[in-house]
Amino acid sequence: MKVSSLQMEYDLDNSFFADIDGQEFQKGAVKVVVDVKNNRGIYDFLFTINGTVIVPCDRCLDEMEVDVETENELKVKLGDAYADEGDIVIIPEHEGDINLAWYLYEFIALALPTKRIHAPGKCNMEMSNKLKKHAHRDAVDESYGADEQNEREIDPRWASLKNLQIEEDN
Repeated sequence: MKVSSLQMEYDLDNSFFADIDGQEFQKGAVKVVVDVKNNRGIYDFLFTINGTVIVPCDRCLDEMEVDVETENELKVKLGDAYADEGDIVIIPEHEGDINLAWYLYEFIALALPTKRIHAPGKCNMEMSNKLKKHAHRDAVDESYGADEQNEREIDPRWASLKNLQIEEDN
């Protein structure tokens, strides 16, 4: 059994991310190494991805760099028509090629943390102050008068939550 292999390298920059027009991010500098092995008609793609992408901070919405480091695998085989059968992608034999761009974008997106915030003290102070201003509520709910508020009975399980405050990293 002979296994043939090939290695390719890609440098993804801002133009790649802008062209792919994804929702998560549109800027970055990422190096991708792809090792392809043909094993009995199934092509095993191993992606090694390292670099940074620019995403909006979840707190202040300013741009921030997030490191990306991941390895992913994709199996591809030739067939009659395009199909995605779970862990194997089938591409038409008469075409004989596959566009990896969207797979690369998805691999990078999946490697990002779910919570994306600046390090403590790095958020945009103006935006943080506006957030504090709008997030803070007086003890009296604006939709009720003071007398009505006092008359409403608060479930004790929720009453203790009123004493909690959001910790600010700035």
